[in-house]
Amino acid sequence: MKLIRYFIQALFVYFFYFFAKLIGIKISRKIFSCLFFYVGRLFRSKKIIVKNLQFFKENISNNDKENIISNMWKNYGKTFIEYAFLDKLRKDNSHIKISGENIIKQIIADPKPVIFVSGHFANFELMSMEITKRNIQLATIYRPLNNYFLNPYMEYLRKKYICKNQIKKGINGVREAIKFLNDGCSLAMMIDQRVSEGEKIDFFGKSALTSTLTAQLAIKFDLKIVPVFIERKSNNSFRIEFQNQIKASDFKNKIDLTIKLNKILEEMITRNPTQWIWTHNRWK
Repeated sequence: MKLIRYFIQALFVYFFYFFAKLIGIKISRKIFSCLFFYVGRLFRSKKIIVKNLQFFKENISNNDKENIISNMWKNYGKTFIEYAFLDKLRKDNSHIKISGENIIKQIIADPKPVIFVSGHFANFELMSMEITKRNIQLATIYRPLNNYFLNPYMEYLRKKYICKNQIKKGINGVREAIKFLNDGCSLAMMIDQRVSEGEKIDFFGKSALTSTLTAQLAIKFDLKIVPVFIERKSNNSFRIEFQNQIKASDFKNKIDLTIKLNKILEEMITRNPTQWIWTHNRWK
């Protein structure tokens, strides 16, 4: 049954991407933001979203809740269809405004690798894409799709247009990440998802299973961590903000450092809660 469901899902996605290529990115964004706005609400993740928003802000009003959910689905739809246009986004620079260019210059000037961290904001794939466009040697840690009819295609797109060095999450992925670090390659990681093997660390006032891998690697190799905030603007341009580097040596242990990273995530989400993907079961 799962095989059939995955196959049908893949057919729809491939059709949507083919259709999008025919009509162009501007119209595609409009169509799929509307489609996700109406269809996304039908999925079982609705309960998870509402629960997450209550943790985010205990006394959140119905209007604020509706605004966040509506705009999240619209952004989700745009991000989904933008995979069909990664080649265009790779070649073009007019859609991106970079804040923190001085941070990038410091990283380029220093041969020692760093760890870039962010969450699933706006079109989160653009973080690694823009880093590699600046000729910074990078490897990205990612979670493969469950759908094995779609995952090979997504891996192809990521390797061709985002970052050629893709590391699958897991024990083998950690070994691979260490190898890249030893070779002088920086890492890019999304740190906002729940991991079953993580530590229970405060996130918006509630304990949430949180990966300590970033902190462990930063402490072990004495690396700096660079938080990256990504925001979609009303005209579908993007602002990517490279924030001040965090020194692992300033923290007592991996828990202290991970607490700091969670606080940074909280600040990013609070700045624009409409563009974080609230469907993750973060506090399960």
